[in-house]
Amino acid sequence: MVRKVSSLVGLLFLFSLGAGTRASAQDKVEFYGGYSFFHLQNSPGANNLNGFILSGEYKFAPWFGAVGEVAGDYGGGSSVTTYLVGPQVSFPARVSPFAHFLIGGAHYGQTGFNDNSFATSLGFGIDAKIAPVIKWRIIEGDYVTTRFGGGVQNNARISTGIVLRF
Repeated sequence: MVRKVSSLVGLLFLFSLGAGTRASAQDKVEFYGGYSFFHLQNSPGANNLNGFILSGEYKFAPWFGAVGEVAGDYGGGSSVTTYLVGPQVSFPARVSPFAHFLIGGAHYGQTGFNDNSFATSLGFGIDAKIAPVIKWRIIEGDYVTTRFGGGVQNNARISTGIVLRF
């Protein structure tokens, strides 16, 4: 149930970013959706999870924007969902590198145990223009810190997908 509600809230947030901006602010809004691989470092071992990542960016300048991101990763009887926001800088070009620092929350679920925590993400990536409104996010790598169960987890996420520009 939490997974469905969180997915719906994330999608509504992403769609609200683009409302009313199509005609007057061309190329100021980007939506990204793709595959996510998440390496969860939990005690005493680690889990490798697979899932999705969705984000929306509003560009205040060609090189600077604000990002909202929702990701859900699942596997091995556990799941991690992150909700993050923050600034992103990029180099506007046909092949465009970017970096961001995001803060927010995370939810961990496993049979018999659930926890919510503060989360941060320091990430980078490379987008390549395919068509006027479509880019391929070749890679996005994130160092994601969570604090489940009173400890600190240093996690890694790698993703790839499609970016739509409006």
